[in-house]
Amino acid sequence: MVAPALQGVYQEPEYRRVFGELQRQHAEVLLVSDDAVNLAHTGLIIDLAQQAKLPALYPYREFVTGGGLMAYAVDVQYMFAHAARYADLILKGTKPDEIPIYQADKFTSVINLKTAKVLGITMPPTLLARATR
Repeated sequence: MVAPALQGVYQEPEYRRVFGELQRQHAEVLLVSDDAVNLAHTGLIIDLAQQAKLPALYPYREFVTGGGLMAYAVDVQYMFAHAARYADLILKGTKPDEIPIYQADKFTSVINLKTAKVLGITMPPTLLARATR
């Protein structure tokens, strides 16, 4: 099975087309990318996933607080703190080759148990124990 992908302009009709294709292919799970356009369509994606009864893993916790099933993502607040450090170094005149490269090393996992119940999913205790929220 070839997973359908968004094409062209990412607007509601394109999302509906992809979800229709997912249903035709009897998809069992959805992995939403961290594309910024997806964040702009959070509510639509969550609604379409719930209508399709499709468990989904999202890239940002905002999807889960909006009703999505679960997210595993970099800790955005932690990343903003690093961005502030970069800005401070730049404003103090640090040369670009002297600024350390930072790779995300702090992640959060968020699970929406209400959505899991609606989808008929029982989360394993080990997964729940490791969840940040």
